[in-house]
Amino acid sequence: MVQKMSQNRPEQTDSLERENSLERENSPELRNSPEQTLAEIHQVLLARRDADPESSYVASLYSKGLDAILKKIGEEATEVVMAAKDQAPQRIVSEVADLWFHTLVLLADQGLDPQQIINELADRFGTSGIVEKASRK
Repeated sequence: MVQKMSQNRPEQTDSLERENSLERENSPELRNSPEQTLAEIHQVLLARRDADPESSYVASLYSKGLDAILKKIGEEATEVVMAAKDQAPQRIVSEVADLWFHTLVLLADQGLDPQQIINELADRFGTSGIVEKASRK
């Protein structure tokens, strides 16, 4: 599972995040746009690259290197498949969130920005999958 991230000190993180999370849950108008959420997560992930591996799950992944990040993505993808096979909608949501999160860790590790993925998807939108796949050959 993914741990909540915050740029605040650890002792402040839990109560602030609970407050903010409850506020956003109860007020959809306070929620960030998906693009803004991805950008904010990305900024935190970039900051974690220089963090002490003892203080941050993400920093510990970075310190273990690319293979550890890729292994984690593989594990999360498998958990998505298992949740889908079990026809467990809430587990699917949770596991896909974990998969996306670890994919965001990979993007930050590789110097890529989530906006690049959003742009790529936008470019592909409205194009037949068959046509798009053929264009990559």
